[in-house]
Amino acid sequence: MAEQVPVRIRRLPHGHGLPLPEYATSGAAGMDVVSAEALILRPGMRHAVATGFAVAIPPGYEIQVRPRSGLALKHGITVPNTPGTVDSDYRGEVKVILINHSTDNFPIVRGDRIAQLIVSPVTLARWVEVEELDDTARGEGGFGSTGGYAPLG
Repeated sequence: MAEQVPVRIRRLPHGHGLPLPEYATSGAAGMDVVSAEALILRPGMRHAVATGFAVAIPPGYEIQVRPRSGLALKHGITVPNTPGTVDSDYRGEVKVILINHSTDNFPIVRGDRIAQLIVSPVTLARWVEVEELDDTARGEGGFGSTGGYAPLG
């Protein structure tokens, strides 16, 4: 069984009556989060959708905000900064930035599932400045240098 990390959550006044983020199935990695507001997301529009809650994430963890695959595939609705990060020292309302990549208006009703939240450990980097880096087979090859989109094999 996966580790359960306690995260304190505070319902904001406009979040009353809404479900807290929850796992849809026993094997789900992400918790479904719902909208605390109603709006029309027009084509090309971005909006930080209210969730109606704030959290206190334990130090050493973050919450990642990820798109719902069904919204992305069927409606072109996604999280443009995927994954979005909620830092452990943030205490404001959790909002989900959504963008409409389709050519149709997309109505969001209060209570609609809009994204997934994943509690994840954070690894902090410590920079070690050097004069040279070790050589690899790839070297400085960048975008598309490993074959682009051609089939493997």
